[in-house]
Amino acid sequence: MMNLGGPKNLDEVQPFLLKLFEDREIIQLPAQNVLGPFIAKRRTKSVQDNYRDIGGGSPILKWTREQGEGMCRRLDAMSPETAPHKFYVAFRYIDPFTEDALRAMHEDGVTRAVAFTQYPQFSCATTGSSLNEVWRAARRLGLQSAFQWSVIDRWPTHPRFIEAMTETVKQGLEQFSERDRDDVVIVFSAHSLPLSVINRGDAYPAEVGATTHEVMKRLGYAYEYLISYQSEVGPVPWLGPSTETVIEELGHKKRRNVLVVGIAFTSDHIETLHELDIEYGELAHKVGITNYKRAPALNGLPLFQDALAEIVYEHLQSGEACSKMYGFRCPGCVNPQCRNILNPVAPYKRTNVTVTKETRLYRAS
Repeated sequence: MMNLGGPKNLDEVQPFLLKLFEDREIIQLPAQNVLGPFIAKRRTKSVQDNYRDIGGGSPILKWTREQGEGMCRRLDAMSPETAPHKFYVAFRYIDPFTEDALRAMHEDGVTRAVAFTQYPQFSCATTGSSLNEVWRAARRLGLQSAFQWSVIDRWPTHPRFIEAMTETVKQGLEQFSERDRDDVVIVFSAHSLPLSVINRGDAYPAEVGATTHEVMKRLGYAYEYLISYQSEVGPVPWLGPSTETVIEELGHKKRRNVLVVGIAFTSDHIETLHELDIEYGELAHKVGITNYKRAPALNGLPLFQDALAEIVYEHLQSGEACSKMYGFRCPGCVNPQCRNILNPVAPYKRTNVTVTKETRLYRAS
């Protein structure tokens, strides 16, 4: 179960930020080996303050473990022929790291493995970066032949996931009085990405839109809604409109009932508990939004655990190595590692790599 992860305590904040800002698959900076650590160290205190405000650490590991346990219980019942099922957490920037997961899998005698992204909507910067790290880590550990792999690389419109997301939106709407409910604007907020990633042809904005469309379809398009993006970091252009700007503009337009939905997040963490709840909550109050609410995160919702189990079950039943889209590289991709699978369980098609000057520079970095 691959995800970005989050610091469990204040001491882990700086190491987490250092790893984030050294990852060229999510953000590319000039002189990254110098500027990346500089930005990370400069931001450490303010980010620590944010984590202090939400209790000192991120709950993402707790929720991922609970979701994994619920998923595996359901899978054992749904698919006894492939049981027992076991989950391993592989975070990108904090422990348990990918190497920790691979070591544990090897010690447990695992030979068949599924790399399961916990980002519902695909991006090279999130799922792609995590998968590339899986293959690199396996080689670093000498485990490149230890497992037969397949990949669940996206699931933005899976019916059970959409059902779970719709349930959280309904719970969010119930926080408004019946009188105010018809006036609610739903803001679907997703984590932003650098425009350099999007402009290569990344699928993320389209897949966030697809998820939003399916949720609104189940709601009968009974509410006004829009999509925005949050959590920009670093001195590069990011995908917008920003959630912060959207909230400001809604307040200036005298909208008083706003429901924010974390459409790309599978659990609570710093972006929901601090950014959406505290920072944007204070901003909403300042600009006159009297009823600012957030839909609850998926967290321990049984429907979401049903969704995770069904996604894996359907994947295993298909016998495929990945989705049809996984092998289709972004038109502007310059990273030769992208869209690989180590020891795939079945053949799959991957666009040929064209080595360019930019590719060589990417490798060298």
